[in-house]
Amino acid sequence: MTARRPTEPSLSISEIARRSGVAASALRFYETRGLIASERAGSGHRRFPRAALRRIAFIIFAQRIGLSLEEIGAELARLPSDRVPDRRDWSRLSRAWAGRIDERIAELQRLKHGLTDCIGCGCLSFERCRLANAGDRAAKRGPGPRAWLGDPPPD
Repeated sequence: MTARRPTEPSLSISEIARRSGVAASALRFYETRGLIASERAGSGHRRFPRAALRRIAFIIFAQRIGLSLEEIGAELARLPSDRVPDRRDWSRLSRAWAGRIDERIAELQRLKHGLTDCIGCGCLSFERCRLANAGDRAAKRGPGPRAWLGDPPPD
């Protein structure tokens, strides 16, 4: 995971939950998945290095753009293990996400457009729709909501 500096104070699970805004149960789950790591105090309580806060922020952001926990774990595994990751390390990980974010934006725009073009007519059926898809022409392009998947309107 991340190396802790010798003078760096560690945080309890309640402190890291408060600072990160993530429930303690989620932090324990992330730890079981290997996304974050803690050390056990003499009392058996978890103690997290401060660097875990950045990993947690990364996890939250990555989930919001649609990465699975498996993908997040793979990305985090690319971080250096011999030192605390720096800004360059985090930048290198997130650089490849621009395309994924653009895809999500395009998908959301299609969904927004579909609210008025598809659902807005009131029929809720491509098979019966005489406005956007008379004769269910979109079905020839494949399964699923073709307009929302980005297909141009049927001729």
